[in-house]
Amino acid sequence: MNRLFGLTMTAGLILILGATAMAGPRTPYINKRQENQQDRIRQGIKSGELTRHEAVRLERESGRIQAEKLVDKSDGHVTQAERRQLDRQLNRESRQIYRLKHNERERNP
Repeated sequence: MNRLFGLTMTAGLILILGATAMAGPRTPYINKRQENQQDRIRQGIKSGELTRHEAVRLERESGRIQAEKLVDKSDGHVTQAERRQLDRQLNRESRQIYRLKHNERERNP
């Protein structure tokens, strides 16, 4: 079951990164932040710091941010305001990742 979950998460990440690569305007800073946060989520799952439910919640939020980024890119230009908004959303998600990974709940080894 955990292996299937991991494979599903990996497949989702590949799809997100593939769509990003094919989208028009470049957003390298945003892309790198998304990759780093995906790595943090993956590491949290592997170490047991994140439960499946927590990881799904974080992945869902990552998907929303990715979808908004693709909408912003669809007109051929990502404005400074759109970049700031994406950055704020990534800041919020980063804090959420930290809180969930350090929420002092009982870990199952």
